Amino acid sequence: MKIETDNGEIVCDVQYGKCKCISIHMDTVGFITVKAPRNTSEEAVIDVIKRNSNVIQEKLDNISKIQQRPKTRVYDDRGKFFYLGKECLLNELIDVGTLEEEALKANLKKFYVTSCKKIVSERIKIYAKQLGVAPKTVAVIQSKHQWGSCNTHKEISFNYRLAMAPLELIDYVVVHELCHLMHMNHDRSFWRRVGSIMPDYKKRQDALARLGQFMTL
Repeated sequence: MKIETDNGEIVCDVQYGKCKCISIHMDTVGFITVKAPRNTSEEAVIDVIKRNSNVIQEKLDNISKIQQRPKTRVYDDRGKFFYLGKECLLNELIDVGTLEEEALKANLKKFYVTSCKKIVSERIKIYAKQLGVAPKTVAVIQSKHQWGSCNTHKEISFNYRLAMAPLELIDYVVVHELCHLMHMNHDRSFWRRVGSIMPDYKKRQDALARLGQFMTL
């Protein structure tokens, strides 16, 4: 679920069960889960998120700061950036020429966006066939807190920074979002479906959480 608040958009997974009240949970990488009693209205969930948006956003900002790479990026021939899990010199990824830092940064981002579109499109063809699903649309976006998302309209999006990750971790995010076309919540059925395609998904999930701090511009 995506909820617009005064502090910006908050994306969360809503799980309905036997609990007596609505509660909000956030993991170490900023994934938000809302647990609510069965038959709770969507309006009630949205209201709780909005009333707690200040605290939620503060925690997300803190997680983002922790995940930031500790050393300053260098935008010249000595600069190194990840691409498909390998650290490459900037001039191996884009034409450096005599451009200033801001122009180089913009061009590098374009490179990652284009690369991500191509890579996820190829991987979706493989895994969508195995899962028997088809997304309505696929987009590449910029996000501080999510590697991918899927909504009830079967629209899937991926963070452009995924192009920095090893292919096996890109595959995990692709499978994860494709499985949401069948199961919108992270319930047992969802994880069983992910595991049927990718038995080691937990290992890939952990690796992505560790590497995420290095996958920046």
